[in-house]
Order: sequence, then C-alpha cells, then structure tokens
Amino acid sequence: MGETTGDATQRVTGEVIDGGPEVRLRNTFAAPYDDAIAAARTCYSPRVIQADEITDGQRERIGPLTYEGGHHTVFTHATYEFDLSGISRQLVWCFLHTFPFYNTEQQSQRYVRLDEARAHVPTSLRGEARDVYTAAVARAWAHYAELSARLEPVTMDILSDLWRLRDRQGRAFGRSVRREAEKKAIETARYVIPIACHTAMVYTVSGITLHRLRRMAAVCDVPTEARIVVEQMVAAAREADPAFFERVGEQPLEDEMVVEDAIAPPGPADPAALEAFDKSLDGRAARLVDYGVSGPQVVADAVRHVLGRHDLDDDDAIAAVLDPRRNRYRLDTLNVSAHSPLMRALNHAHYTFRKRISHTADSQDQRHRMVPGSRPLLTRSVPDHVDVIEPDLIANDPACHALFREAVEEAWDARARLLELGETPEVAQYLLPNAVAVRFEESGSLLHLLHKWTMRTCLNAQREIFDASMDEIEQVRAVHPSLMEHVGPPCSVRTGLVRPRCTEGSHFCGIPVWKTFPEVERRI
Repeated sequence: MGETTGDATQRVTGEVIDGGPEVRLRNTFAAPYDDAIAAARTCYSPRVIQADEITDGQRERIGPLTYEGGHHTVFTHATYEFDLSGISRQLVWCFLHTFPFYNTEQQSQRYVRLDEARAHVPTSLRGEARDVYTAAVARAWAHYAELSARLEPVTMDILSDLWRLRDRQGRAFGRSVRREAEKKAIETARYVIPIACHTAMVYTVSGITLHRLRRMAAVCDVPTEARIVVEQMVAAAREADPAFFERVGEQPLEDEMVVEDAIAPPGPADPAALEAFDKSLDGRAARLVDYGVSGPQVVADAVRHVLGRHDLDDDDAIAAVLDPRRNRYRLDTLNVSAHSPLMRALNHAHYTFRKRISHTADSQDQRHRMVPGSRPLLTRSVPDHVDVIEPDLIANDPACHALFREAVEEAWDARARLLELGETPEVAQYLLPNAVAVRFEESGSLLHLLHKWTMRTCLNAQREIFDASMDEIEQVRAVHPSLMEHVGPPCSVRTGLVRPRCTEGSHFCGIPVWKTFPEVERRI
C-alpha cells in the first residue's frame, strides 16, 4: 500500500515542468459566421435560412449591424470545443470558470496522482526570482508526495473500520479499499499543491462567449496567462473561419481600462477586514445572510398558478413540487428541474450565503454555475500571513499537521520573497497553495441549490463542499422548514421509491445515510 515517505519525496524533487499552454480546436461549425448571419435572417423570414445562402453583402451588412446593436444571440449558435493543457488552476478558477456559459471536463486532482511537478512558470521570471519560484514549486510537490504517503495508512484505517474490512473475506475487496484509501490520501494531500499547478480540460464555449473572453482577459487575477491562452483560442477559431472575428468584435481591454485596478490596485489584504468577515460567519463555513422571508408562500402560490389548482393548500402545493412521492422528477438522475413547469416555481425562493472555504474546494463549488458567487481577487484578498483551510484528516494527525504547516508556511515565505525582489502580486500569487482561504458571497434560487445540495451532501462529495452544504441546509431548514423536508443526497430522496437507492454504483460510501439524514457522521 503505497511507497515510503523518502521514495515519495524523491520522485518529485526534480525539475519543474512547464511547456507553456497548449490550445487545440477539437470541433467547431463549418461556417460559424455565415451560420450566425443565417440565424439573424431567419428572424425576418417565412422559412429557415441556411448558411450557404449568405451573400458577401449580407456578411458586411447584417453581421456588424446585429453585433453592434447588441443582438448577440445569433453568435451563440457557433460552438468552439477546445483542448486546453498546460494552464494553471488559478487561470481556471479566476477566469475560465467564473461565469455560467461554458462546459468543461477537467482533470481531477482528487483522483489523479500528481507524480511530476508540472506548473505554470511566468516567462517574466529571471535570476533569483525564478530560482525562488521553481524551488518553491518543487518543495510543494515534495510535501505533497510525503503527505500522500503519510495519509494512506490513516485513510486505510478509517475505511477498514468503516467498511468492517476485518469481517469480510476476499482479496478483491481489500484491494478496492486500498485504492479508495489512496484516492482519499491524494485528495487531501493536494491542499499543499500550488495554484500554479497545471491542469488539462476539454473546454466548450459559444462564439459570443469567446468574444467576451477575448475582451475581458485583462480583468482577471492572471491577465498575462489569460491573454496568452485566449489569443491562442481566438487564433484557432480564426483559422477555422476568419470572418467570425475579423468582421465583428471588440478589441481586448488594455490595462488602463480595467475598472477593478483603478478602484483597488493589487496588494496585501487588510487583516482587520478578514477578521471581521470570519467573525461574521459565527464559526460556520457558510452562513445564511439573506433570504426572501415569504419564500414558502411565494413557492406555494407559484405552484397553484402553474397548475391552475387554486384548491391546493400551501402544504399540498409545496409537496407537489418537492416530495419525490408526488413529483417523480426528483428521482431522475438527469437534472430536469429547469425544464419542468412545476419545478420552476422553486426559482422564487432565493438565498444568499457568506462563505470561507479553500481554493481547491471552491474550484468544485463554482462548477454549480447557476449558484453564482462574487469570488475575490487573490491579488487583493490574501494577507501577508498564512491563511488556509486545513482538512480534518490532516489536523487530526500530528505528523501530517506538522508537515502541512511546514508546506504552507514555505509557500507564504516564497511569495513574500518574490514580492521583496520586485515581482508583482500577479506572479507571486501562483505560489499560494490550494489550501488558501477564499471569502465570498454566493446566491441561488432553491431550484438550483436543490441540485447542488443533492449532489454535494453525498458522502462521496469533497469534504469541504459537503460540510458547507450541510451548513447551508441546516440554516435554511431553520427559517423555511416546509421547503427543506425532502432535501438531501440521492439515497435519502430515492429510498423506498426507486432502485438503485444509491446512484454511485460501486462507489457506494458504505453508510446507510438514508436512515438518519440530516443527522449523519462523516469520518472521512
């Protein structure tokens, strides 16, 4: 089960690998610009217009007229599917995943062991600054390897007890538990990996979204990297059809046009402001700070109006939309809630949470794109002192805790040294670990929070997201109990109504959560 600590460290203390970002256009339309013009013409035609009917005069006239008039929906039909690799996780978190209109399948740090120190190294780094940067990245990987090795027996002991391994027979089951223990170990050890870490993904956006990415690349926390990646994406799109960017569009924002920079230039966070934020959480990872007081009444009214059933009392109306015994859509693994006239009534109950979680946990949380958050700029919101979220698995083991503290303190020291050498906060932030705390507000309707809470209260969900989701559910239940009676993981919603009870298949957590939810003890 795993390697020795010394072997693990030795495997990753070599050269930091950074070949720069790689962008490849996997798929797109044959004639995206003509297709957009054809879509625009269809609006005023008795029939559907095809792309091969478009004339050069229409390209010159209709495209710019439509674009400049703000009628951008015609440019959403074009779809660009990219391979992106060699990009930093910070670029993904602060730019590529900060809005709803994209789709991604991204390499997992939870389940893919990071055997090589692959990370973004800014090309501007020279001399001592580059040495400091690359040494810090290499050391972080060494800490990750050692922490992974130390955590494997810890996670193995917990899982063996949880799944009563000693009472079961068979080598196959034992190997399965060992694989799961390894996954839990690297999932937790990744907290010390820097946010410069490379990632790879399939990234799909519409044509108008690609225009917006090009326009706004300077506005994120890593504008230099963002510009490089977006320029490559646009170049690939132009090669497929030059007209889509040559005939319409706006130029990328220059640095002096970035509003955020004008209001608050990059610099260390105010410790007093962070302390006040944390105090306002009352010890929670997520605190309910605003909601519509009349949420249940508004939902019940909306249900009655959708169905034309004014004889339904409030309890029956709410049960009609939320009780899986009456609303079978709740049992569907395909999330069809936004397509159901009945379930759209849940849009009218709205909640806002204040949150403090780690960068790596939020990288998953932000994938719930219909529950948006106002995430911070790390170049303004990270203090000079260590400010991290430490996983319980690490905190509860003295040796792992000591190693974790050493790793994050080294990261902050290297960041401080880069700033002393005159490097920008943009460059220095890449050395922050995945564990760095991020603070923000997040809001959503019950319709979309319901999907998030279903997925993230499963015991296979990342631990921090699970804990934050349980915080959220508890507080909403306190103010709107009638809306929360049937909220929980798939097994608790589906039990007694449909099989399989657990939708995770062979990844079943081993705990009969459905018997006690929301009272459930999570050990790992």
